[in-house]
Amino acid sequence: MSDIYRKRLLELQREILKSGIDMAVLVDRENLIYYTGLTNIECMALVVPSKGGIVCITLAMDLAFIKQKCCHLNVVGYDFPQSNLGRKLVQVIRYMGFNSPNVGFSKYFVEFSVFDALRMGLKGMEFSDITDICYKIRSVKDESEVEYIRKASEFLKEGMEAAVSSIKPGMTEVQVLAEAQYAMQKAGSEGSTFRMQVLIQKRQLIIHPYAGNYTIDNNQAIVIHLGASYKGYTSKMCRTIALGRVEPETRKIYNVLVEAQDKAIHALKPGISVGAVYDAVFKVISNAGYGKNFLDIAGYGVGIRQSEFYPIIKRNGDTVIDKNMVVDLLLPTIYKKSVGGPRITDVLRVREEGAELLTEFSKKMIQK
Repeated sequence: MSDIYRKRLLELQREILKSGIDMAVLVDRENLIYYTGLTNIECMALVVPSKGGIVCITLAMDLAFIKQKCCHLNVVGYDFPQSNLGRKLVQVIRYMGFNSPNVGFSKYFVEFSVFDALRMGLKGMEFSDITDICYKIRSVKDESEVEYIRKASEFLKEGMEAAVSSIKPGMTEVQVLAEAQYAMQKAGSEGSTFRMQVLIQKRQLIIHPYAGNYTIDNNQAIVIHLGASYKGYTSKMCRTIALGRVEPETRKIYNVLVEAQDKAIHALKPGISVGAVYDAVFKVISNAGYGKNFLDIAGYGVGIRQSEFYPIIKRNGDTVIDKNMVVDLLLPTIYKKSVGGPRITDVLRVREEGAELLTEFSKKMIQK
């Protein structure tokens, strides 16, 4: 497996060299998983120069374990609290011959103490954003990554079945989520990478809601959006349940979303632009009279993170879909007061012959 991680790191080196950046410093969990294969990571960093050897920095207590698992890396340790990750980073970067380097960081996350140590220890240091580079490299999945996502997708089915079976008036959103989460983790999920949703209808027009202590009443549509993970990789799925009687327009909106998703899935092939995939979605939405109630984004890449920012399925986007990208469709709902809010989301792998659905579950509005 180490050959896979060597290849990934070499690709990163090529990209930062083209960008004129001296090195990437990776301290975020997502990229550390991608470039090392380790999911049980704390207090660790990768220093990836545009040319030359790559250094992994870790706690001295983890040194033997990391060396065994990451034989493709030069691994050095530090003792805490005598030293810390920031000070060790400065020492390693200076040893590499850099005094005022241009350093690339990704979006998530750089602890302030690490940033402060670099700022104080490397006077004149410049900072660059390599978020897009990292997400673009991660966007095309190898077979092992697809299998991890496929496995996570299997857990979602267990969770959705548990949620559908348990939901009833008088329960709270979090109580339904607890049943789903237990079923997924019992099946093997390592947990969700985002705050999951069980949403009563009046909370569905919030952009980023999550399950709370809200009581579920009868005669409404309930949104259930679940996430599961396996070996650091995530999958997600969203369905809508009709609990008792549901407004006819709410049911119509859900069916419009299902149709729009189906059109997007048929369009999702290598070589198509993300803008064209979005257009397939929006045409259905607009023809149904809901164009003004829809967002300009219909999906994202999926991998180690539940929403990776390459590709983004968006209006007028020119990013080209590649074979073995994994994306979610449909991300948003139709935002219309009092009747809008139902959602459907699935994860798909792009294949030469078309999209492969990884999250298999009935797409009909489930009646309870």
